[in-house]
Amino acid sequence: MMDILLVDDHKIMRDGLKAILKQSSDFRVSGECESGEEAVKFVREFHPPIVIMDLSLPGLNGIDATAEILRHSPETKIVVLSMYDDEQSVVGAIRFGARGFVLKRASDRDLIDALRAVAKGGSYLSPQVSDRLLERLQRAPAQKQNAPSPSDHLSPREMQVMRLVADGKSSKEIAILLDLGLQTVRSYRKTLMKKVGVNNVAGLTQLALAWGLTRNTSQESPAGTRAAGM
Repeated sequence: MMDILLVDDHKIMRDGLKAILKQSSDFRVSGECESGEEAVKFVREFHPPIVIMDLSLPGLNGIDATAEILRHSPETKIVVLSMYDDEQSVVGAIRFGARGFVLKRASDRDLIDALRAVAKGGSYLSPQVSDRLLERLQRAPAQKQNAPSPSDHLSPREMQVMRLVADGKSSKEIAILLDLGLQTVRSYRKTLMKKVGVNNVAGLTQLALAWGLTRNTSQESPAGTRAAGM
């Protein structure tokens, strides 16, 4: 059986996932985490082969946790399980290394199929997620070919810092979340602003939104939906 780490800040969701995985003889839950930071620490110590990752986590969000996990344990495979199917979430998760993206409204069988595909070295996207990526590719020819992209001139670490700055995190908070020195984070911020041609956080935030590196939190799901853990 293959060990799986569950990362979701809602116990009812983790309990549901455990019930689903018990139906399969292929997988077993080896750990549970409620935050991105906890997940990174768990993976660094135990190196589970697969992580089921929620995107909306307190502190270090699911996309940045994915990047950190793969930096420390590149052999670990991440399957995102999210309520969000917007372009920013899908493209961001895949850009930062997720091998699977399953929507929380998918069936139990879809999740098991995704885990089996990823365990064998493949990838899996829910049909709605595939549609999002197809739409993005179909729009690409109509866009300017020389339009700037973050991957053109930013490293994955710089994109992480940019996302966290855009999310309103202070340099001290970013240093804690990414396990970096405070001066290192300040240096990243200074270099970022120089590279992208802005001189304040508002400019970084606007670019992060345009590049799909972050979500406008004021437009996220209503409080009732978020509290339900779905």
